[in-house]
Amino acid sequence: MNTTHKTGDLLGIAAAHALPVVHGLPDDRLDARTPCAEYDVRALMNHVFHVVVQFQELAAKRNADFGGDTPDYLARGVDWRERFAAETEKLVAAWSEPGADEGLTGAMNMPARTVGAMVLLDLTVHAWDLARATGQEYGTPSGQEDASGQGASGQGAGDVVGVLREAVAGLGPTARSMGVLAEPVPVADDATEFERLLAETGRDPNWS
Repeated sequence: MNTTHKTGDLLGIAAAHALPVVHGLPDDRLDARTPCAEYDVRALMNHVFHVVVQFQELAAKRNADFGGDTPDYLARGVDWRERFAAETEKLVAAWSEPGADEGLTGAMNMPARTVGAMVLLDLTVHAWDLARATGQEYGTPSGQEDASGQGASGQGAGDVVGVLREAVAGLGPTARSMGVLAEPVPVADDATEFERLLAETGRDPNWS
């Protein structure tokens, strides 16, 4: 895993692209199907919500709780979009703390940087899933560049996608054997890096 990228910075970029999608989710489309065949919009939103909450614990080197049924965060009030935004802000802050990227974390004692890439993947790819499911546009989370091609944190365009493609290449075989990722799908020769990332997670970039 590339150690020049801070997980908190990358999550901040991903969140900036995910939150407009979440705020734009219409109540009358919560039962719509998504590119994740096992989830409709409501179930996928609850899944991402739970991931965002539990990976705050992993950033602090505490165990996450993914046992049992996923809580229904959307049923806890009509302000669920705002609550998700607040929890996402906490997620970015947690992974921006000194030492969050270092050492091991979680019950499986995985490298913290690898665990950070996992939540970055969920926040990025599932935001695309939700956008596609509800007819929204999703901007590639490549960061905000200045004239030198570098972002405010010193990270250039494509850092999020590059880190995630590297992570999927490393984690893919195990994740597919566990049913977490589907088999890769073919893409056109002129596919973008983001489209290649989607395909490597088993998604059709042209899904509609």
